[in-house]
Amino acid sequence: MPFVKVQKNKPYFKRYQVKYRRRREGKTDYYARKRLVTQDKNKYNTPKHRLVVRFTSSDIVCQIVYAKLEGDIVMTSAYSHELPHYGVKVGLTNYAAAYCTGLLLARRVLTKLNLADKYQGQLEVDGEDYNVEEGDGPRPFRVFLDVGLTRTSKGNRVFSAMKGAADGGLDVPHSMKRLVGYDLDSKELDASKTRGYLFGGHVANYMRYMMEEDEDKYKSHFSRYIKEGVEPDHIEAMYKDAHAKIRADPSHKPAEPKPDMKTKRWNRSKMSLKQRKDRVKQKKAAILRKLEQA
Repeated sequence: MPFVKVQKNKPYFKRYQVKYRRRREGKTDYYARKRLVTQDKNKYNTPKHRLVVRFTSSDIVCQIVYAKLEGDIVMTSAYSHELPHYGVKVGLTNYAAAYCTGLLLARRVLTKLNLADKYQGQLEVDGEDYNVEEGDGPRPFRVFLDVGLTRTSKGNRVFSAMKGAADGGLDVPHSMKRLVGYDLDSKELDASKTRGYLFGGHVANYMRYMMEEDEDKYKSHFSRYIKEGVEPDHIEAMYKDAHAKIRADPSHKPAEPKPDMKTKRWNRSKMSLKQRKDRVKQKKAAILRKLEQA
């Protein structure tokens, strides 16, 4: 059969329907969003909460979000740039930082809902699978993981944030197949390996390796660690201390204003009534002087 070129003619363009704007921009996976947002009819107006995890080049964003007709409503949020308040000043986008951010979000939202004491989560981080158990009274707060356009490959940091939220006391339906330490052949989780990553063990090992192999490269790669005085042997203690501090006080702390900070201004500042009256008086006096001179 000869090759037939498909002609995009007038009837084709008359019937052409553009995709949603965020699909055209490549920002939203509507196939996944439909399933994350659609609520059962017999649940009426009950919101379906999502655990939204996003990564930037220098930050981790974790949010509890639910959808309404007007748009998505953010219930609570936590960011990795808040971790310096809890003693983690470096490595704010790594696997261990993602776990801390997920834990911070979980404790923050449960405190907001007055469920923090009832559902404390996994108090000792051992890397084992943990699912919150329902007790008497209010049920656990259920959220569904929303990864956006992230490739859900094994070892991705979104699953570290999910693990932090689950250990923090949230009910997140999940399996352990995507966590670091899961063996696809034996179909078992190596909890000790998972725990090592949650406490930054992989970072500490790489720091030791770089110190032995190339000290100049080590000083270049880990300059901020050196500046903050963070050594390989102190990393696990740093994250352990951060977990304890997050559980003690997960509340949001507003940023302190920088001292002696002068803001730039390109327009004139607003004058008071007294200044405006004085300005009018000066203009009148100037006009009268000009008339007298003439």
